Amino acid sequence: MPALDGMRILDMTQYEAGTSCTQALAWMGADVVKLEAPGMGDPGRWTVQRDDYFWNWNANKRGIALDLSKSEGRELFLQLVPKFDVFVENYGPGVIERLDVEYETLKAVHPSLIYAQIKGFGMSGPYASFLAFDMSAQAAAGTFTVTGEADGPPTLPGPTIGDSGTGVQLAMAILAAYVQVLRTGEGQYIEISMQEAITYFMRTRIAHGGDWGRQASPRNGSQVGVAPSGLYPCKPGGPNDWAFVIAVTRPHIDKLYMAIDRPDLITDERFSTDQARVLNSDALQDEIAQWTRERTKQQVMERLAGAGVPCSATLDTKDLFEDPHLVERGFVRSLEHPTEGKVRMLGFPPRMSASEVPLERPPRLGEHTDSVLSEELGLDAERLKALREVGAIG
Repeated sequence: MPALDGMRILDMTQYEAGTSCTQALAWMGADVVKLEAPGMGDPGRWTVQRDDYFWNWNANKRGIALDLSKSEGRELFLQLVPKFDVFVENYGPGVIERLDVEYETLKAVHPSLIYAQIKGFGMSGPYASFLAFDMSAQAAAGTFTVTGEADGPPTLPGPTIGDSGTGVQLAMAILAAYVQVLRTGEGQYIEISMQEAITYFMRTRIAHGGDWGRQASPRNGSQVGVAPSGLYPCKPGGPNDWAFVIAVTRPHIDKLYMAIDRPDLITDERFSTDQARVLNSDALQDEIAQWTRERTKQQVMERLAGAGVPCSATLDTKDLFEDPHLVERGFVRSLEHPTEGKVRMLGFPPRMSASEVPLERPPRLGEHTDSVLSEELGLDAERLKALREVGAIG
């Protein structure tokens, strides 16, 4: 049985921060009903020319279309709320207030409701009214300043941890609140700021060079620690043909030298101590790069990691779907797309032995409107038709 079987979530999220939260819960078995506006729906459906983006964050949900700006649509929404355990939203500042569906409003119709909000800067403070997307929230949390080369400008990190990282933290808080509801029957309001959530992922970089907040932690490109740790070029020399080595201990370093058939480096005085390797970093990295350039990044990874040296090929986003390790573990999944045929998606990282949940495609806009409203509120076909005619549902 799915772990969250019986948990019901009314999902009024868009783009990624909120959708990643509710999808994580859906992948653990919660019944997630995504509420969108008729016509346009979640703007994440149209973020790119194809719908890859929406599919990646909305699998395993049902979908309904309600227009909360119409009195009939808002009344349907308020009737639905008591049927669910959790309400989640991540609209911009002021939107929920204009629709008059704040926590106190929903609590009045469902006292034990868990009401969860994601905002770029939270609901209070000088920045509370500021709009935010992943990138601006990351900039406000410091990630740019520790990313990039030391002599270059601050750089946007690749992963969208501002959105999905915040979403997963909110999902954890919702689960904790759900346990509390099961114990006490008491619901609650949960608010999370993207800026604050991202700082959780910054703690190691803050600790390494931040001196308890007294100074700014530096950026150092791909260099972590001292040589031979670092990024190494591989053949055939394409933009992503690199391998990353992080040799932290003396045994790691000695195993590296042996794996590249250079045992002489073990006793080379230029590289015998940490201090010596700092002074001769370029020379040591050149010695190792002579070996990596003759091999593919997968060959370098297999040889060094197999010898006990922490090392990985720098897999690009295409490599991920073809990586033999991820494929064998079943992390790469397939779904049937209405126009693209069979498409591949990446799965959900946690593996729960007693609660497997199959991967299901995202809902079409308003796909389950009629079934949800008839099942939950007992509306018949004639009433649904009338609501559709006035634009309250889609």
